[in-house]
Amino acid sequence: MRKVKDGGPLEDRDTWLETIMDKYGERLTKLAYNYVKDWKLAEDIVQDVYITCYKNYEKIDEIISFKSWIFRLAINKSKDVLKSSAFRKVVMNSSLFTLFTSKELSPEKDLLKRSEEEFLSMCVLTLPVKYREVITLYYYEECSIEEIKGMLGVNQNTIKTRLSRGRVKLKKMMERWGYDGEQA
Repeated sequence: MRKVKDGGPLEDRDTWLETIMDKYGERLTKLAYNYVKDWKLAEDIVQDVYITCYKNYEKIDEIISFKSWIFRLAINKSKDVLKSSAFRKVVMNSSLFTLFTSKELSPEKDLLKRSEEEFLSMCVLTLPVKYREVITLYYYEECSIEEIKGMLGVNQNTIKTRLSRGRVKLKKMMERWGYDGEQA
C-alpha cells in the first residue's frame, strides 16, 4: 500500500490512491456533506482531498495517523468552502439517513427506522458546525475523543463539552418537534 523507500514506480502511487479512495471515499464524502449539505459539493471536496494526498505521497511516511490526517483535510477543505464567497446556498432537501444502510428488517420496521434516522439526521444537520462536527465524528464515524482532538486540533475537554452540549441541543430539538424516543 505504501511506496517503496527508493521512490518506487508511479503505479505504486496510483494503487495507493485507489486503496485510499476505496477505504475512505464514502466516509469522507459523508463528512464533507455534513458541513456543506450539498452532495455534489461534498464529492468535489473529497476529490480535492485526493489531489492533496496524491501530491503528498512522498511525505506519507511522516504522517503519524493517516486517518486523522485525511479526515482533517476533509474538514478543513469543507470549512474553506463554507467561508468562501462562492458558497451561497444551503441544500436541506437530502439527508444523512439515505447514506446509512440498515440490516434486513420487516418493511414496517424498516420504514419506522428510516423515518427516525431521517429525523435525527435532519436535527444533526441543523446544529451549529462546532457541535455537528463532533457529533458526526464521534457517533457516525466512531472516532475516539483522542482521534477527534487530532482531527480538529481542539482540547479534549472542549470536545467533551461540545458533545454534551450537542446532545442536549439535539434532545431539546427532538422534543420540540414531538419525538419522545419511544418505540411504537
